[in-house]
Amino acid sequence: MKTGDPYPSRVGHSEQQRLKSLRRPRRSALSGFGVFGIVGWSVAVPTVAGALGGMWLDHHYPQSFSWTLTLLIGGLMAGCFTAWHWVGREHKDMHNHQEDNQHE
Repeated sequence: MKTGDPYPSRVGHSEQQRLKSLRRPRRSALSGFGVFGIVGWSVAVPTVAGALGGMWLDHHYPQSFSWTLTLLIGGLMAGCFTAWHWVGREHKDMHNHQEDNQHE
C-alpha cells in the first residue's frame, strides 16, 4: 500500500456514513408520496378555489373580462408558489441532513 493512498480513508468515511444512516430514523416511501400529495394539493386547491370564486363573481358581478379565468390563473400562480416553497424546503432539509453527515 502506498503512503497517501486515499482508499483506506474513503472506506473509513463510507463506513461511518453507513453506521450513521443505520442509527437515523428512516423515512418511508409513503412519506415521499405524502410530499407529492402536499405539492399536488397545494396547486389544485387554490386553482379550483379561484375558478369557483371567479364563477360566482361572473354570475353576480359581470364585467367585460372573465373573473373565472382571472382568478383561475391567480389561484394557479398561488398554488405553484406554494408548491415551490414546499419543494424548496424539502430540498433544503435534505441537503442540511447530507451536510450534517459529512461534518460528523
